[in-house]
Amino acid sequence: MKLSELKTGESGIIVKVNGHGGFRKRIIEMGFIKGKKVDVMLNAPLKDPVKYRIMGYEVSLRHSEAALIDVISIEEARKIEKPETVSPGMEIEKPDPDDQMLTPDEMEDAASKKRKTIRVALVGNPNCGKTSLFNFASGAHERVGNYSGVTVDAKAGYADFEGYHFELVDLPGTYSLSAYSPEELYVRKQLVDKTPDVVINVIDSSNLERNLYLTTQLIDMHLRMVVALNMFDEIKQRGDRFNLDKLSKLFGIPMVPTVFKTGVGVKELFHTVIETYEGTEDKSLNFRHIHINHGHEIEHGIKNMQEHLKQELDVRQKFSTRYLAIKLLEHDKDVEDYIRQFPDAQEILEHRDEAAARVKEETLQDSETAIMDAKYGFIRGALEEAGYKEGTNQETYHATHVLDNILTNKFFGFPIFLCVLALMFICTFWLGSYPQDWLDTFFGWVGEKLTVVLPEGPVQAMLVDGVIGGVGSVASFLPQILILYLFISFMEDSGYMSRAAFMMDKLMHNMGLHGKSFIPLIMGFGCNVPAIMSTRTIESRRSRLVTMLILPLMSCEARIPIYIMIIGTFFSRTASPFIMMSLYLVGIVVAVIMSKLFTKFMFKGEDTPFVMELPPYRFPTLKALGRHTWEKGKQYLKKMGGIILVASIIVWALSYFPHPQGLDDQQQQEQSYLSSIGKAVEPVFMPQGFNWKLDVGLLAGVGAKEIVASTMGVLYSNDDSFQDDNGYNDEGGKYERMHKAICADLAELHHTTPQAVEPTAKLTAYSYLLFVLLYFPCIATIAAIKGETGKWKWAIFAATYTTALAWIISAAVFQVGSLFI
Repeated sequence: MKLSELKTGESGIIVKVNGHGGFRKRIIEMGFIKGKKVDVMLNAPLKDPVKYRIMGYEVSLRHSEAALIDVISIEEARKIEKPETVSPGMEIEKPDPDDQMLTPDEMEDAASKKRKTIRVALVGNPNCGKTSLFNFASGAHERVGNYSGVTVDAKAGYADFEGYHFELVDLPGTYSLSAYSPEELYVRKQLVDKTPDVVINVIDSSNLERNLYLTTQLIDMHLRMVVALNMFDEIKQRGDRFNLDKLSKLFGIPMVPTVFKTGVGVKELFHTVIETYEGTEDKSLNFRHIHINHGHEIEHGIKNMQEHLKQELDVRQKFSTRYLAIKLLEHDKDVEDYIRQFPDAQEILEHRDEAAARVKEETLQDSETAIMDAKYGFIRGALEEAGYKEGTNQETYHATHVLDNILTNKFFGFPIFLCVLALMFICTFWLGSYPQDWLDTFFGWVGEKLTVVLPEGPVQAMLVDGVIGGVGSVASFLPQILILYLFISFMEDSGYMSRAAFMMDKLMHNMGLHGKSFIPLIMGFGCNVPAIMSTRTIESRRSRLVTMLILPLMSCEARIPIYIMIIGTFFSRTASPFIMMSLYLVGIVVAVIMSKLFTKFMFKGEDTPFVMELPPYRFPTLKALGRHTWEKGKQYLKKMGGIILVASIIVWALSYFPHPQGLDDQQQQEQSYLSSIGKAVEPVFMPQGFNWKLDVGLLAGVGAKEIVASTMGVLYSNDDSFQDDNGYNDEGGKYERMHKAICADLAELHHTTPQAVEPTAKLTAYSYLLFVLLYFPCIATIAAIKGETGKWKWAIFAATYTTALAWIISAAVFQVGSLFI
């Protein structure tokens, strides 16, 4: 039977994992290996995915993924199989001198120069506490998260201890060093290309068996290493017991118990790193490099390949030849491409294929699976020999189970989640509006003072409208950014973010996205900028990119003044709510369609499987929340301040020059370079029925959407108050003045009377609303996309495709609608 056929509360024993490629590799690496018991914990409210418990931790799988795993009941397994006893079968050797990266003389010379500087890489599974150690030791304020994929790049920091200077690098969390995900490849390349002096392998002590799988791969790389058994307080509370010295000897690595959130064991850890670096560790403990035995045929193949690999001097400087041979047997594409450049590449690959064929013949499984099984077999044997006994004093997930039964309940889960979102939304965009108004008032006051101090002219106008206006537009978002990340930080650090993705995954999966995409999309209705920044919580690069690309289609608050102005001008008060609602619905529908198109044609291939660890709930510290919130606020100012400031000055210059004396604001706008551009592009927008003044409003909105309303107000009624409206406000009859002015222009454009052009004007107005909804995101959003992706091409693509989409849809609506007028 299939794992997907088990019901809630039932258990089974894994027989095998079907499928192929990245999915199968990831499932096995996450612990879904034959002979392991798996329990079905609960279904998501929408019946998919399902939470399972295996090897003492909990993960979720979709039904489609669980259907690829064959299981049998525990009772049936007891009848047809005997309990399996695994022998570790390890072979201990001293380090092979051929595998050393430097000659003894070079090492001695380097040690004399840099003996007191130790380059340390932090490597470990997601949620193991790596970044907590990094922050505690270096004082660097990097992100601490309770979900997978929190660290998306290497973070550098520094620490000093016992006269040594530590250069710390916090690498992304990864479950293995395979060529599966960008995180895995990045960590591997960092360890190879920027080989550290010592690796601190951080392990979640409460999940030893799974975490030690990465340790065995680091052993293959033949790196100097110290293991930090983090969260050691949890296993002590649970009552787990094992011989730490014995386990350390079996792995040939010093292991230090730690609790990073309180700093317990950190001094001992760094003291051990120094000893490992200097080679002064306690010799009685017999720490030395080991070779994990993977079975006769695999070891024979490794040996044959090493004979060739050792002939390549460049290989020995960067790699352990044993590691490369193992990766070849795992059919690692990157390593294969690397090997193919060697003169004897054909012989090496023939040895690999011969060994793989013999493994298949003897074990009826591929060599990659055999290596994984051998590593888990070694881990199980080592834990058994070290006397590992799981305690019964306290179940780690007891409180988590109670909370999950409430927070992911099919009846209460969604209402609670919606309440959390509502609270976050209200606090971010309503509560945040107060400090935002204070900042706007402050920069307005600064602008007024400058107008008094500086003489009237282009310098004054540039500083007041360009520089101060640009700085103000950046700073005005800061309160909302801080409040948003305070909420997101709490949800991530507490573990609730993973539950939100667990509940929403089926809905998002139908759009081709990950469950974590839901929150950024909801936030996009408030402001696209913080929504774009919140996509970093999405582990899958594919889903992260697609989410960022469709986020501009979510109608943000900045568009509301434009909607109110156009709707109030052309539509009745009765029809206004329906017109407004239709715009939001169009944005959602278009976003769904574009998401499906992107995932089907542009980002082809299988997405990251929904094998997401559901960590136990933990209450984050106020210090961590405050630190993370402030750091993200600083990142926002650094990433977007310069871009928005430059863009604001450019838009100001286009609307200010040329500047003849004696003209009012309306006349000035009509003679500006921006107006000239609008008149030049007028033919492009004829299919929508727009005239050049409407075009100028759209061009001005490139800087910030609110400017569309104020620009049109100035051009048509010499009134820039439209951008301040968040509700119907016909003060002084401004909507009527706007209506008459636009109808007069459109009548001239269509060579008819203002009365006759009325139906066409309404259609033009709605087409204009659709264009505003869909076209070019504001400069702040473009800057955010560039900042989060690290590449201008995605920011430019987002600006280009949304504008093209806006043109097509608005033109289609106008042309089709004209047939019925």
